[in-house]
Amino acid sequence: QVSLAESGGGLVQAGDSLRLSCAASGRTASSYSMAWFRQAPGKEREFVAAIMWSDSRTYYADSVKGRFAISREIAKNTVHLQMNSLKPEDTAVYYCAASLGYSGIYYSQRNWYGYWGQGTQVTVSS
Repeated sequence: QVSLAESGGGLVQAGDSLRLSCAASGRTASSYSMAWFRQAPGKEREFVAAIMWSDSRTYYADSVKGRFAISREIAKNTVHLQMNSLKPEDTAVYYCAASLGYSGIYYSQRNWYGYWGQGTQVTVSS
């Protein structure tokens, strides 16, 4: 019932910035929390950042805290991930996710999110 489409990925150099966007369609008037996950080759998909529907509280993985910022444009049903000071270890496919759950304690758990985008590649060179 919710479709997500990521955009904004690309190839950048270490220290550069990049802004990812995720456009949601379908149940755009419903309450849902949004998140970004990433997955590097040979590694499990990991939590990056989330923003809660209830109070717009944001959460970040320790590895990106202070460098990344998640934000939401409610009127456009779009969530963004501003990535600054990018490092080679940030290289991964970044996925947008949406959850209709009401218990925000699961914000970092993959199975709390019922909707996923197809992902966008982010490559950071040294």
